[in-house]
Amino acid sequence: MPLVPGVPPSEMSKNPFPLLKRGLLLQEVTMAGLHELRFTEEKPLLRGQDTELENSDAFLSAVDTDWKEHDIETPYGLLHVVIRGSPKGNRPAILTYHDVGLNHKLCFNAFFNFEDMQEITKHFVVCHVDAPGQQVGASQFPQGYQFPSMEQLAAMVPSVIQHFGFKYVIGIGVGAGAYVLAKFALIFPDLVEGLVLMNIDPNGKGWIDWAATKLSGLTSTLPDTVLSHLFSQEELVNNTELVQSYRQQISSTVNQFNLQLFWNMYNSRRDLDINRPGTVPNAKTLRCPVMLVVGDNAPAEDGVVECNSKLDPTNTTFLKMADSGGLPQVTQPGKLTEAFKYFLQGMGYIAYLKDRRLSGGAVPSASMTRLARSRTASLTSASSVDGSRPRACTHSESSEALGQINHTMEVSC
Repeated sequence: MPLVPGVPPSEMSKNPFPLLKRGLLLQEVTMAGLHELRFTEEKPLLRGQDTELENSDAFLSAVDTDWKEHDIETPYGLLHVVIRGSPKGNRPAILTYHDVGLNHKLCFNAFFNFEDMQEITKHFVVCHVDAPGQQVGASQFPQGYQFPSMEQLAAMVPSVIQHFGFKYVIGIGVGAGAYVLAKFALIFPDLVEGLVLMNIDPNGKGWIDWAATKLSGLTSTLPDTVLSHLFSQEELVNNTELVQSYRQQISSTVNQFNLQLFWNMYNSRRDLDINRPGTVPNAKTLRCPVMLVVGDNAPAEDGVVECNSKLDPTNTTFLKMADSGGLPQVTQPGKLTEAFKYFLQGMGYIAYLKDRRLSGGAVPSASMTRLARSRTASLTSASSVDGSRPRACTHSESSEALGQINHTMEVSC
């Protein structure tokens, strides 16, 4: 085991990641001044927010250029990771974690291959994490293998951060992956700059839910059981082509034995230990900016709404996407890209950007600015409320928006 200066060997044997516990990964971060990195955009970050998925199989295609695969050793086994780019100054990496039944390709290809999203992510290193044994071509685990718990899956993420030398990350998680990243942020808050959590359910399974899951497993195939987690009943009936594509891909690209282990562990999860500050003594919650995302026809809607009620309202955005089901990153990549751009803007990464639709002209060059990890910078949002239900809103940002205090907003788009 390699020695770390200033850390006794006895401590290394107890804690193989002393840098993480001591917070030394963040030692180069200071709070003084602005760190500006300027890029000239040849085209706007967002060209068409209403672009829909033209081909139901588009999410299956992959653009593998410049992506590198790694198998990283962690305290609880190997993690398969694919990465594009290298750490850029003090900017965080974008780290993703997929839902149960999927892998990084099935979960995120449609979103990250979307042209406008690529205009954003080219300024960051992007790292996709596959849960153990869920990647394409994974070997089957041996009989008796103990799949990591959800808490252990979260504890594996720091190994990825340390391996690549990331200082901190912006996490994007879906379903089970959202739960893992939220748990990770609670344990290692200084390593997380922001979170986009789609379809998160902060609640553990009760006995009734557990019994229903067991019964479903007896009467349905594993892919069909997983599909009922990913899609609403309405989608399962009406969106036949998309559902059939996912059924085929889940059956053929994900090892079914390994998937069953992940599925069982996800359904054995505990409540995510979070409470809104001020509601209970010593309440724990996510300290970083959070964007919650759910489709208005998603099976996870109730869970996301409850999660929103448990987070700090001063740094939480709740986005309910109209005409979207269980996988908004697949069916609505354009709208989600727009929301993600504003989320980054709220954290101070895009200091000046005008929407071409509002200005009537070309979009000026974007100035990517990091505000030295200050949590107070945010965008100014103009939202309209019709009765008790928020309606779609358009944001217009300028350099004057920096310095505004962050606030909760719930929008439908």
